[in-house]
Amino acid sequence: MSHDGKTDVEIDDAVAGAIGAAPAIDVPALVLDAIDGKQTGTRWRSVGERLSIGSHPSNDVHLDDRLASRFHCEITIDKHGARVRDRESTNGTFVAGVRVVEAWLASGSLVRVGKTTLRFTLADERLSLPLAPAARFGGLVGRSVAMRRVFALLEAYARAAGAVLIEGESGTGKDLAAEVLHSEGPRAQGPFVVVDCGSISAGELEAELFGAGDAAGAVEAAHGGTLFLDRVGELPPPLQLSTLRLLEDRTARRTGTSDRRPVDVRVVAATHRHLREEVNEGRFRADLYYRLAVMNVVMPPLRAHLEDVPLLVRHLLERLGADDAAREKLTDPELLRRLQRSDWPGNVRELANYMEGCLAVREELPLSSGASAVREHGLVDAFLPYSEAKRRALADFTRRYVSRLLEIHGDNVSRAAAAAGIDPVYLHRLLRRYLRDD
Repeated sequence: MSHDGKTDVEIDDAVAGAIGAAPAIDVPALVLDAIDGKQTGTRWRSVGERLSIGSHPSNDVHLDDRLASRFHCEITIDKHGARVRDRESTNGTFVAGVRVVEAWLASGSLVRVGKTTLRFTLADERLSLPLAPAARFGGLVGRSVAMRRVFALLEAYARAAGAVLIEGESGTGKDLAAEVLHSEGPRAQGPFVVVDCGSISAGELEAELFGAGDAAGAVEAAHGGTLFLDRVGELPPPLQLSTLRLLEDRTARRTGTSDRRPVDVRVVAATHRHLREEVNEGRFRADLYYRLAVMNVVMPPLRAHLEDVPLLVRHLLERLGADDAAREKLTDPELLRRLQRSDWPGNVRELANYMEGCLAVREELPLSSGASAVREHGLVDAFLPYSEAKRRALADFTRRYVSRLLEIHGDNVSRAAAAAGIDPVYLHRLLRRYLRDD
């Protein structure tokens, strides 16, 4: 809803500016003491809201234990408490002698990793974690603690120079996070080049990334700016090595050539996969993970910050161009309460699709249906200009056609393009535009 011509987000921004000092959240430090194993007597203390545990040196808790996986497990703390989660380790994570995938911890809980037993404690010492004062950062919105913590990290990382890894479920806004890292940083005037690592074959991806012959690839095109590797967990092993080389010596070699060209790019990567688990399974290089995760941001699922749903709804309706009557109807308090009770497995993207469907029919749709109900009934929004209504209908048709086409042809882009009678390059463009997994 608007107040004196200002949106809720603008009001939050103004209030934050009046407050002045940046807010913070206090959490207890996480402490682990080795009470059994080669490192008995060693203590580790967190500096943030998580402790990663494993045999790889990049872990917060680096274990000298041959039975510990490289990224074995991690302990996190939030408003609900502390919990440990196994990262598909080879030998398992045990709490009080029971093997767990995920478990809540209390002070004094014993966690066994390999041959090492760790006593977990919530310290009396409190850690102050900064929160962004505003409810918006770039294209991301949210006034919850979870989102304002993300905003604070993104703001700090935008000013830095190293690689950033953005993790999170599909639909959580990883692409928007990557964009704001670029737009709010010193490279904002340079190019922002996106490569979807999961949309094309390994051979085509190599040429798109690094170029071929006389043709430059995305790496060179991003010179002076940011290279965003979306769905980086899909990189095939040979390209993982090439990407590692890019990060290590800042050079790139075009396919079919021997010369390495110097490049000045900042790499931002995103994935919906748990890359530490991929490392443990041997599907992703540990050294590449270490290079990509110089700085790490985890985008929370919408179910973890449902208090942001009303603000998101208003933001989405504004973005969709809803008129005042539609906004009033679709921000009814009872509807917003129902939306807050949903789990939203597709996260903000699912909420956006639902609101677009409601806007198209000018009324609330069943929560299980969302925009799909509009498609099933062939409804269009005649309140929109013809050109915009046509654009939305064509986009929806293309998205469904391409998805079904790839399903029929086993995700083989070349066969799918031939069957559809279109150029493979054009099909790749459609994939990047309509089926990107953000």
